[in-house]
Amino acid sequence: MYKTPQEEFWAGSFGDEYTDRNQNEKLLSSNTALFSRIIKKTSGVKSVIEFGPNVGLNLIALMRLIPDVELSAVEINEKACSALRKTGKVQVYCQSILDFKPDRKRDMVFTKGVLIHLSPEVLPAVYEKMYESSARYICVAEYYNPTPVEINYRGHGERLFKRDFAGELLDKYPDLRLVDYGFSYHRDPQFPQDDITWFLLEKV
Repeated sequence: MYKTPQEEFWAGSFGDEYTDRNQNEKLLSSNTALFSRIIKKTSGVKSVIEFGPNVGLNLIALMRLIPDVELSAVEINEKACSALRKTGKVQVYCQSILDFKPDRKRDMVFTKGVLIHLSPEVLPAVYEKMYESSARYICVAEYYNPTPVEINYRGHGERLFKRDFAGELLDKYPDLRLVDYGFSYHRDPQFPQDDITWFLLEKV
């Protein structure tokens, strides 16, 4: 059914458990603070698509910041898709990112903690889908490392990979430029994140 073991992992019971763990107001507050930093570096964002949103805490944060924004999501886990649909404000593509066919461009495309969980060999194809889906901005908020490295993830091998995702996008697409970047620390006293480094890119 799936092209990679990573897809099967997130579509199944582990993905269900992740969905159950990640539904709380504290995470939503932290996401709102993070995206306020990112969105203020953009202009004219009226439509957004997220690849791998889980239950949509990033998208809900964006609703708070841009009340009339049009939101879409590509999500592999059916339980998470059900939660996304309940918002009533998100167009949900309940499928693997690898199966998603960009249908139209949005002002901003982003991932947060998703590229790190994809098999490295599929990244070029995913970058292509992100690029084709973007009218202007691409944002990646992931674990950064200057060189590719695999990390054990909750006792599982080949499920977490760190690398310079933004750098690879910049190298692949010469018309992208770096707008801004930042880091969110897990010990932040007000709005902690899981040591996420974000990069905002723009088509020029």
